[in-house]
Amino acid sequence: MFTGLVAELGTVERLAEGSTSCQLTVRARKILPGVKVGDSIAVNGVCLTVVHLQGDRFTADVMPETVRRTTMHYLQPGDKVNLERALHPTDGLDGHIVQGHVEGVGTIRQILPEGNALLYHIETPRELLRYIVEKGSVAIDGISLTVTGTDESGFSVSLIPHTAKMTTLGFKTAGDPVNLETDIIARYVEKMLGLNTTDQSVFDSRRTVIADEDGAAGEELTEEFFRKHGF
Repeated sequence: MFTGLVAELGTVERLAEGSTSCQLTVRARKILPGVKVGDSIAVNGVCLTVVHLQGDRFTADVMPETVRRTTMHYLQPGDKVNLERALHPTDGLDGHIVQGHVEGVGTIRQILPEGNALLYHIETPRELLRYIVEKGSVAIDGISLTVTGTDESGFSVSLIPHTAKMTTLGFKTAGDPVNLETDIIARYVEKMLGLNTTDQSVFDSRRTVIADEDGAAGEELTEEFFRKHGF
């Protein structure tokens, strides 16, 4: 588990691609002391297992599922990547719960200056957007950020200068792809309510009812329902 607080910007040294998988070697300094083979490191928000260590470099295998779901195959030698070591039980949880399990790829649609901050709008796959809410948490390339707004195509986040300087988002431009991981709590709530489906049209059209104590059909789960019951 991770917190989404980037500890270091590493540099891609090598990406050996096969037909469906790849092996990634990254140069780093700050996070490597104490790391051993078998430990987990988040690279641009992707939880990878260290398989080899040599000096200021570590190597990780990237399996086919990870290649399909993430931006890993876009990386080139010399690219900067966000790095974070796995959370220890004694560490503080300063960001939010990040698994390092990227769900999909978004695209930076726009970057606008806003006072001392930068406002990023991220075009988002529809199947992920339903888990993203204003003032909720989201991980972009492994960076824990607060959602400032949503619309039909995506969501926005605001970066202070320190975050832009210390992470890869400060180097990106409109059109660049980014890894996305939504808040796991939203996905578990959806599962428990029986709402989860991979078919977005089914999700949009499904009418879910709660049975009352006598087993009769009760109220539909709507925004008004949740307001009525104190949510």
